Formats: sequence, C-alpha cells, structure tokens
Amino acid sequence: QLQASGGGLVQPGGSLRLACARSGGTDNAYTVAWFRQAPGKEREFVSLLNWSGGTTNYADSVKGRFTISRSTAKKSVYLQMNSLKPNDTAVYYCAAVRRWPLRDITLGSEYDYWGQGTQVTVSS
Repeated sequence: QLQASGGGLVQPGGSLRLACARSGGTDNAYTVAWFRQAPGKEREFVSLLNWSGGTTNYADSVKGRFTISRSTAKKSVYLQMNSLKPNDTAVYYCAAVRRWPLRDITLGSEYDYWGQGTQVTVSS
C-alpha cells in the first residue's frame, strides 16, 4: 500500500516535497515512480527510483528542477520539487512495482501499486 502526501498551493518559483510512504512488505525490492495528471490531460511520467540499485530517471520537463530520493528506514520515496511552474500543477501519484528493469518506465501499466494522489497547485 502506498500513501502520497505533501501537496499544496505554492507560488511560481517555489518548492514542495512530496512523500510516498510504503506500508507492508519486508524488503526493498521495489521500483517507485511519480506520475502526474493535470486537468484535461493524460497521466504522464515524472520520475523513477529503483530502490535496490539506486537508479533514477526524470522526464525532460522536470530535469534539473526535481530530485527523487529514498529513506530506507521510513520506507519512503520523496520528490523534491524546486523552481515550480504553473504547468507543474497536477495531481501527483506515486506508483510501485516489485520488478526491475521495466519494459517502459513511462507506462502506468508497468506498475502494480498506486497511491491515492496529492494535489499540487502552482499559482500566484
């Protein structure tokens, strides 16, 4: 089970840190990703972390602004979002799968577990 949190309202140029907490499971053999969906748009891949190997990946639209990280002790993955823009506004979802590598990390169908989503609004 995944629980996403940390969303909110922030001004352009501001920062937020999202958290995805995982409950259950006795190991860390997970690949965890963040997706987002803006109103009227399709869900899109944002970032990924393979827990055991530490591999990370980012969508071009967030490279250099977002950073994904993990806490083994807290069984959590974080998405630090800096220099936020209005077009970052979306509901952000975390997703996980007990597999690596994946055929296509950007496909939602690759992931078996989903969190409930947290709203991020970037507006002045």
